Amino acid sequence: GMPTMAVTGVGKDMVRDQRYFSLATRIAAEMGAQIIKTYYVEKGFERIVAGCPVPIVIAGGKKLPEREALEMCWQAIDQGASGVDMGRNIFQSDHPVAMMKAVQAVVHHNETADRAYELYLSEKQ
Repeated sequence: GMPTMAVTGVGKDMVRDQRYFSLATRIAAEMGAQIIKTYYVEKGFERIVAGCPVPIVIAGGKKLPEREALEMCWQAIDQGASGVDMGRNIFQSDHPVAMMKAVQAVVHHNETADRAYELYLSEKQ
């Protein structure tokens, strides 16, 4: 069949927490999604990943300064995410190609946020 990616989200008035996303990602997987896009949460993200039987990628969320976006990427990958699905943190960057290379370094080459930011700075020339 066709691969399916489920996306979890919350309303403006809902709290983004580990309990909610643990349930949402598990339900999406049990309904047949092969990959799940969800938000990174600072407390308990590793539990979300551990409780989900399919790969998780994080949503990029709101536009952040490049260093903060790379730190979020690194934290998510370090805690078990399979990847990131970033939009505005790349295409709204002043240097989108450099930012894309830095994100790739975190996701595919296990670079730290610090090293990825150094790469970003060197590539934006």
